[in-house]
Formats: sequence, structure tokens, C-alpha cells
Amino acid sequence: MVDASLITRIETSFERRKLMSFAILAVIFAYLVYAAISFDILGVASRARMDNAQNLLSDFWSYKVHVTRDNRNGSVTSAIDGDQRYSYAPDWVKTQGDTTRIDLGGGSLVTYDASGAHFVVPGYGTIALAVTEGKVILTTPQPLPDWISASDTRVGITTPAGKLNFTKSKVETLRYFPGWELFFFTFDSPFYGKSFGQLVALSLWEPRLDASQSNIGQIAHDFLTNSMWHHGDVFWAVFETLLMAFLGTFSAAIIALPLSFLAASNMMPFAVPRFAMRRIFDFIRGLDALIWTLILVRAFGPGPMTGALAIMMTDTGLFGKTFSEALENIDEKQVEGIRSTGAGAIQRARFGVIPQIMPILMSQVLYNLESNTRSATVIGAIVGGGIGLLLTQAIGTQKDWEDVAYYLILIVLMVIIMDWLSGLIRRKLIKG
Repeated sequence: MVDASLITRIETSFERRKLMSFAILAVIFAYLVYAAISFDILGVASRARMDNAQNLLSDFWSYKVHVTRDNRNGSVTSAIDGDQRYSYAPDWVKTQGDTTRIDLGGGSLVTYDASGAHFVVPGYGTIALAVTEGKVILTTPQPLPDWISASDTRVGITTPAGKLNFTKSKVETLRYFPGWELFFFTFDSPFYGKSFGQLVALSLWEPRLDASQSNIGQIAHDFLTNSMWHHGDVFWAVFETLLMAFLGTFSAAIIALPLSFLAASNMMPFAVPRFAMRRIFDFIRGLDALIWTLILVRAFGPGPMTGALAIMMTDTGLFGKTFSEALENIDEKQVEGIRSTGAGAIQRARFGVIPQIMPILMSQVLYNLESNTRSATVIGAIVGGGIGLLLTQAIGTQKDWEDVAYYLILIVLMVIIMDWLSGLIRRKLIKG
């Protein structure tokens, strides 16, 4: 016969656990509500400009052709991404006398003339722009839509077909096209517009275009010195980022390894130096690499070396702790066997201790190298080096978003490759 009191206790226990589960959910929900109020999530959502986000995303994968007229002298130029060094004449821009017609497709038409500019927007009407008594005058159907921003000095019009910006000094029309034009070669390169097959043929068997160097050398030179995308500078910045991570990580490992013997209880019998070394490791790793970066940049100035030092400081504390814990978990029998041969302390550490902990040490170092590759990008933005600096500069211009996309892709590829390499080496070490 089942004890009734036991059943009662079991039911009470289940009820208590059920109430505890609901209480935990209620606490989590209350915290989320508090966080939403404290961080003003609703306010942030209401201030979000989805049109700006859409424009930025479109800039990631497309390039812009700028058709610009100087209102002071009437000159008209067309250039890709506003780079006037490589102006050209697209077939959708027609200039006759003082009048320039820009066909944006789908019925959208922009006209520059002596009176100012006109923008025909299908389904809306004609927008007229002029400068009168030093002010920009806008004539357009009312009410004014939200895709038109207007003041006495500037008018901006954004449509799916393109953009138009009008000021007293100039009027500029921007038309978007998919892709990254001039990514490989600029207009002044003899390789511009050639297909991959043509480039292969030029590299392998066709006659030299320049007698002073091979075609493949000239192809590499024109690609790396591309004055719009600056591939050579970008690749050097990637190398600086990797160098910061490599120097910082392995310098920390070299410093932390001997110091970790002072923090391991089975290696340092004296409590005072062992306690002091452990607290030093706690202090060093207690400050994030970004904090060390801000401190060291004031002491040593900007540069990639400062970033490497910041990574080294943080990782020295981390490696010191993990290495000392690995030392405390070694098999003492191997050390005793080497001691029985009359080996000294250094020989015991070299042949009895290091071989046991080396796979753990290298695995930890490689994992941190992979992590520090990402951190070096952020640190580089502070110390003025590496791909992080180029990324922040491109974001700061508010217009070079295709460059931002390029740098982000390189950063992701760099992290993926480092992750693959470190994982490969770790697996080799673990398997012996």
C-alpha cells in the first residue's frame, strides 16, 4: 500500500517546481520589459530610417554614375562613383548646347538647361529646380512627398530610378548599376574590359604589350595599383592586421610560458611568489584588449605595433592562467622518471613537463590567434593600422559603402581562413 504522505510530498514537490518555473519565466519577462524601457527600444525603432538602410544596402552591391553640371560655368561631366579622373560619356546622357538630357530609364528623365534642372518622375509629375536671388527654388506638385528634401540651399530627390542633388553651385544626378565597376582595372589600363580568357591568353602566350615587362607582371601591377580600389594598400592592411594578431598572440605565449611555472602549485612550492604571480595574471587579463589599446596608444602613439602590444598584454594574463592550470594537471610519474636519471630542473621541465602540455598550449595559442584576428580589426581602427582603419575611414565618408562591403568581405574571408588553418593545426596536434 502506497504511503499517502509520500504521495502528498511528491505532489507538493512537483507544485513547487512548477511554480518555480513560472517564477523564473516571470523574472526573465520582467527583465526584458525593463531592458526595453531602459534602452528606449521603441524610441530607437521609431527613429529608424529604413530608407537610409535600403540605400546603404544598395550601395554595397552597386556602383553609381555621377552626371554633374557646374552651375557657375555650365560644364558637364560623367564619372563613376564621382571620381573625375575617369570621366566618360555614357549613351544615356545626351548633351546639345546648354541642354543635357539624362535618361534614367522607365520614363524618368532629368534635364539640365539654362534655367536650372527638371526631373520628370512617372506617376508624380515634373519637378523644376532653379536658383533665384541666391536661393534654390523648388516647383513641384503638392503635397511634398517624403522622398524630396528641400531647403533654401539644397534639394535632394531620391527615386528608384536614381537620385538628384541640386545646390547653388552644382546639380548632380546619380544612377545606380549592379556590380563593382573598375574593380579590377581602371579606364587607363590596357586590360580594362577584357574577359578572363583574354587575360589568360595575354598572360601565357600572346605578345607583350610593354617590352619592359611581362604581361602577367603588368596585369598584377595594374590590379594592385588600381587608383579607385587601392588593392595593394588593402592587402597590405590585411597583412598588418594578421601581423598584429600573430605578434601579439605568440609574444604573449612566449612570455607567459616561463611565468606560468611560478604560478603552478606543483612547480612553485613557495606560496607568496605563487600568489603574487597569479594576481598579476588576474590584473593583466582583467583589462580588455581595447582598454590596453587606449592606454598604450597614449604611451607609444598610434601604429600596428601598439595594437600588437595590447593583444600581448591581455593574452599574457590569459595564457599565464591556462598554462599554469595545465602544469598542475601533468602526470608526475614522467617527471619522476626523468628525475631518477639525475636530470636537473631545466631538463625535467624540458623533457618531462613541456611534452605533456605542448598540445594543450598550442591548441590554446592557435584558438586565441583565430580570435585575435577579429580583435585586431577593431584594435586597428583605434591605433590607426590594418584593415580596421580603412573600414572606419570608409564608413566615415558616408558614401564609400561599396568599399565598406569590400573590406567586410575581406575581413570575413580572413577570419574563415584563420579558423580553418588553426583548426587544421589543432587537429594535427591532438592526433599527434
